[in-house]
Amino acid sequence: MNKYLDTFYDWWKNIDKFLLFLILGLFFLGLFFSLVSTSLIASDKLDTKSYYFFFKHSAYIVLAIAILIIFSFLNQKFLTKLSLMLFLVAFLSLLLVPLLGIEVKGSKRWLDILFLPRFQPVEIVKPFFIVVLSIMLTIQNRRLYLKYFSSTLFLLPILMLLVYQPDIGQTLLIAMVWLSIIFVSGINLFVFSLFSLMVGFIVGYLVIFVPKFEYIKFRLLSFIDSSSGNNYQAEKASDAIINGGFFGKGIGEGTLNSRVPEAHTDYIVSVISEEFGAIIVIGILFLYLIFSYKVIKKINLITEDLSKLILIGCISLILLQTFIHIGVNIRILPTTGMTLPFLSYGGSSIVSTAIISGIILNLTKRKID
Repeated sequence: MNKYLDTFYDWWKNIDKFLLFLILGLFFLGLFFSLVSTSLIASDKLDTKSYYFFFKHSAYIVLAIAILIIFSFLNQKFLTKLSLMLFLVAFLSLLLVPLLGIEVKGSKRWLDILFLPRFQPVEIVKPFFIVVLSIMLTIQNRRLYLKYFSSTLFLLPILMLLVYQPDIGQTLLIAMVWLSIIFVSGINLFVFSLFSLMVGFIVGYLVIFVPKFEYIKFRLLSFIDSSSGNNYQAEKASDAIINGGFFGKGIGEGTLNSRVPEAHTDYIVSVISEEFGAIIVIGILFLYLIFSYKVIKKINLITEDLSKLILIGCISLILLQTFIHIGVNIRILPTTGMTLPFLSYGGSSIVSTAIISGIILNLTKRKID
C-alpha cells in the first residue's frame, strides 16, 4: 500500500500550502456560520440542545479534512484507478435511489441504508464523474468523434436518473460541467454548439411537456412574475440581504433561518448577509475567486492533458455551483435547492466538496523529477 501513498514529508514538501489553508479556511468558515445560523433552529424546532446542528456539522468537517488529506496523499495513477472504482459504487447507489430512496417534498434523492447515515448519491457521483469523463476524453488512439459520442452515452444515464428523482438543479449542473470539459478538450465549435442546443432542447422539453417537472415550470413562472406570491422563500432571502445592509444586523439577530426551511443549506448566503452584512459576502466571494485563480494558474503549468481536464472540471463545478447558489439568493435565478460549496450545511455536500478539494490538491502538487 505504501507505494500508492507519498510519505508525509514528501506530501508536505510538495503540496500547495496556500491552496490547502484556503480550503481549510473555507471549511471552517462554513462551520462558524453553521454555529451562528442553526443554534436557534435546533432549540426551537427540535426541542434539543442548541448546538445539535453545529456538532453534526463539526463531525462532517472532521470527515472532510480526513478525506481531502487521503485523496491528496495518493499517487496520481492510483487516484485515477480508485476514482473509476468509486464512480461505479456511487453510480450503483444512484441506481438504488428510485427503488430504496427516501422521498422528501415530492423528490426522491436520498438513500438511508444499513449503517450509513442518509446521503445524496449524486453528490458522491459528481467528483468521480469528472475524473472518468476526463479519462475518456484523453484516451489515445481513438477517433475524436467517438470520444465525444461515448462521453454523451456516459452522461445520459446519470441525467436520466436525476430527471427521474426529479432534481433539475443537479441535472443542469452536471450537464454544464460536461459541456465545460468537452469545450476545453479541443472540440469543434460547431459540434459543441450542437451539443449545447441538444442539452437545452432536452431540458426545455422536460420542463414544458413532462408532468413530473410541473414544479419547475411553476418555479420559473413564479420567478418571472414576482407579484404572484408563490416565491416565498426567494422573497424572504432577498429581503434578508436587503435588511442586512452593508454591515449586517449582528450575530443572532437574523430571522431568515427561522422563517425559511433549510436556510442554512439553500440560502446560506442570505443568512450570512443578514447577520454579517454584504461586506462579508463580498469577502467570501473574493476567497472563491482567489481559489479559482490559483487553480487555473496551476493548470497553465501542467503539461499532462488528463490532469488539466480533471482540474478544469473540478473548478468549473465549484464555480458553477457557487454562481447558481448566489444567483438564487439574489433572485437572478429561479430556486434550485443548490448548496454553496464549503459553506453550506449538509453532509453529502461537504463530503463531495472534500473529495473535489483532495483531487485538486493532489493534481496541483509539485512534481518530483
